[in-house]
Amino acid sequence: MLSKSEATGSGVVARPDQDRRTVLRGLAASLAIGLTGTTLGALAGAAPAHAGSALSAPDAHAQARAGKIVLIDVRSPREWRDTGVPGGAKLVTIHHPQGARGFLREILAAAGGDRTRPIALICARGVRSSRGKRFLEANGFTNVIDVPEGMLGRGAAPGWLARKLPIRRCATC
Repeated sequence: MLSKSEATGSGVVARPDQDRRTVLRGLAASLAIGLTGTTLGALAGAAPAHAGSALSAPDAHAQARAGKIVLIDVRSPREWRDTGVPGGAKLVTIHHPQGARGFLREILAAAGGDRTRPIALICARGVRSSRGKRFLEANGFTNVIDVPEGMLGRGAAPGWLARKLPIRRCATC
């Protein structure tokens, strides 16, 4: 069980006037990726600056190449080995062996310790990246962007691989 200071991470405390739905959405996102022992304080951050923002795979690639965002692939190491990873992406699995705390710590490191730095999350089909986005926003990140088509495509969007965007093999997976 996490102590209150460990679980809150950002040190944000829930306010009595805070929108209950915001807190509940954050709690659901945390539970979805396996966070246990969460306090409501960890989920009660201010509304993110880019709430609801998403990028297509080509736009995410272009912005990552231009240095405007940090692109992070949150899939599993097995998926990285099977399909390769987006060119220029950092690798932080949402299935972190140390759970949500480990995932949060590695995302923060990938963002250079800056919770305001624009980061874009990509997974296979947009489910885990969406959950990760909500979790990070609930933990104080203010510029999290989803790449909902993911690597494999979703709906009418074909995905990173079908669009033939650059990939690299993962040498350390």
